[in-house]
Amino acid sequence: MSDPVDPRTRRTRRRFVRRRWARRWSTLRYVVVGLVLLALGAAAVWTVWFSALLDVEEVEVTGVGPLAADQVRAAAQVPDGEPLARVDLAAVRARVESLSQVASADVTRSWPDAVTISVEERVAVAVVELGGTLRGLDAEGVAFRTYTAAPQGLPRVESQVDTTAEALREAAQVVAALPEDLAGRLDHVEVETVDRIVLALRDGRTVAWGSADESARKAEVLTVLLSQPGTAYDVSVPGRPTVSGPAVG
Repeated sequence: MSDPVDPRTRRTRRRFVRRRWARRWSTLRYVVVGLVLLALGAAAVWTVWFSALLDVEEVEVTGVGPLAADQVRAAAQVPDGEPLARVDLAAVRARVESLSQVASADVTRSWPDAVTISVEERVAVAVVELGGTLRGLDAEGVAFRTYTAAPQGLPRVESQVDTTAEALREAAQVVAALPEDLAGRLDHVEVETVDRIVLALRDGRTVAWGSADESARKAEVLTVLLSQPGTAYDVSVPGRPTVSGPAVG
């Protein structure tokens, strides 16, 4: 028959066992928590990137005017049914910005199931005939939409066969820089080269403008100069303007 274990010894053993299991759990719980977090992370990745729960179901288009939203959607080619997280936003934006009427586009994800395309359309400041087609010309000199007839209020830019794209851009910048009162007098713009741009006013007078440099200063000078009689005005060098020809009328 074995000797009975002293009660204090039993308590000491129990405390030892508890401490040992506490140390083991202290280590084990970090492993358990890590496995749980790993499982949750894997589930989240699968849900976002591979499941059908967050697939694209809608393409929202904002900021369009003359350009139809359906035209933007067609150009965007957002893959229907693809997980939203996997849509290549930069590629979508590049395709939308390839439209001649689009100046810029911003493409974002709208969780849980939509792609939003915000469009800034080009605005015509003049019209120009290119290859027998009347085109709108924006302030950057980009020819975009076509017209059957020039819209009221838009001046014409008359170019030569050998007029360069740079010269057209310069002419567009001149038109865009004109203050409202001068723009209202403008009939058309004649452009040969970058620094040979002439404004033809509605009353028959002409203005040698030069390039788009110092357009604000040139407009100020011309506003004063037009009060003087003449048919031809030159503000290409705004510090030395000239007037020639008989008075109109």
